[in-house]
Amino acid sequence: MFSRNVIYSAVGLLFAFFGVAAIYVLLGADFVAVAQILIYVGGILVLLIFGVMLSQKVTSVDIKNGAVQIVPAILVVGGVLFILIRVLLSTPWGAASGRNIQDVDLTAAVEPTTQQIGRLLMTEYLIPFEIVSVLLLGALIGAAFIARKDA
Repeated sequence: MFSRNVIYSAVGLLFAFFGVAAIYVLLGADFVAVAQILIYVGGILVLLIFGVMLSQKVTSVDIKNGAVQIVPAILVVGGVLFILIRVLLSTPWGAASGRNIQDVDLTAAVEPTTQQIGRLLMTEYLIPFEIVSVLLLGALIGAAFIARKDA
């Protein structure tokens, strides 16, 4: 929002998506982290950059943000920060698992979740997975049919 260049904002969004993926890795959700990178960085961000670069007059775009209200934004961010710090300090972090943080083995290997997700997708949720696949294929064919130019 602070950059007047759309490409710089897209690069900032790239780093934000990688940061979210890193948070997922730290939380032990490896499948969601890889999906974050593949879908958001590999798909949506690249599509956004191509859309910006293929649009007309990209170099002469002057973004005017007349709704800049610094004081209300600082008040909202300060309030959210106060709430987050209060929750952080008042949460009994070791009580959720019934153990103290000193008793937790931080060097233990985290089990990958991809095997469990793959097993569920290919056994219990196979029919809904295939239905969604056919639905998305139909949407893709419909979008290509609508987008084509009649000769």
